[in-house]
Amino acid sequence: MRTADRIKPLDGFTIGVTAARRAEELGALLERRGARVQHAPALRIVPLSDDDLLLDATRGLIDRVPDIVVATTAIGFRGWISAADGWGLGDDLLRTLDAAELLARGPKVRGAVRAAGLTEDWSPASESMAEVLERLLEHGVAGRRIALQLHGEPLPGFIESLREAGAEVVDVPVYRWMPPIDLGPVDRLIDAVLGRHLDAVTFTSAPAAASLLERAAELGRQEELLDALRGDVLPICVGPVTALPLQSRAVPTRHPERFRLGPLVQLLCDELPNRSGPLRVAGYTVQLRGHAVLVDDELRPVPPAGMALLRALARRPGWVVPRADLLRALPGAGRDEHAVETAMARLRTALGAPRLIQTVVKRGYRLAVDPAADGHKYDA
Repeated sequence: MRTADRIKPLDGFTIGVTAARRAEELGALLERRGARVQHAPALRIVPLSDDDLLLDATRGLIDRVPDIVVATTAIGFRGWISAADGWGLGDDLLRTLDAAELLARGPKVRGAVRAAGLTEDWSPASESMAEVLERLLEHGVAGRRIALQLHGEPLPGFIESLREAGAEVVDVPVYRWMPPIDLGPVDRLIDAVLGRHLDAVTFTSAPAAASLLERAAELGRQEELLDALRGDVLPICVGPVTALPLQSRAVPTRHPERFRLGPLVQLLCDELPNRSGPLRVAGYTVQLRGHAVLVDDELRPVPPAGMALLRALARRPGWVVPRADLLRALPGAGRDEHAVETAMARLRTALGAPRLIQTVVKRGYRLAVDPAADGHKYDA
């Protein structure tokens, strides 16, 4: 149990992390703010240092220097330079890049470019490929040769726009995304979303979001997953591009203004505690939080069955909820109404304040909401 002076913004919440890269960093940021973290990398990065496509693209650019090079990710840019070194083409590639107009998408890519002894000619303030595309089109690309370091997935809209404007685009496939070798953690994450055991799921790349949806489809559960993400489980994306696979399936998403891990975590800290407002119940202030409840600023962990009952009661605070309705809210309870009584007893114990929930003889249970708190009349 935690008291008021030690309550953290994400205490009581469980958050899924789908990232393959920097997952430990994101998990640590969430845990420091009180969250439980369930990590399930939805994809893996496969370097293409031995891939003929990358070798052919590199040789083609060295033989015919492009007008513009767009570096999209730091890990990809470093991998490209490393692969070229391994082929004995490192110096030639650096001379090629130095001769071209070099655009770097964001500060991390700028750092990788400068670490290679190069200097970028321009970088967008927003770290957005959309801003990169806008600049290229504004400056004119007709007849120009543009090398695009892909960042794990094709960029058809980006590439098509450049080609329609008259550019020759050379793809540089430095690495690709693949499904994880072990699908067990992903399957468990999907089960947790469907069971509403997670309060939010984070996505730091569009391929991760697409991979999770594809795995759910393979299991025949994609529509269930989408329903959960449209309602009870909050999908938080690092940026608008990451959100596209979800938004294309009518899943509303949120993303921070700055497309970084820190702002993503701060957005969760702002959003999750405000999804359930405080209630005045039997003289206490009560707020539901995922797998726990704040009772007068004391965090009380509650078992899953108890949280299911409490959420059912909180949907109609102060009104009597019949035992049959509460039974339906219990996961896997069957038809035995005694299961409601057992779960209710454990819930009252967990809350540490039995008066929060009143038994209405032969009818059901209700939260003992203070009438003065919201002015409603109840059918108690």
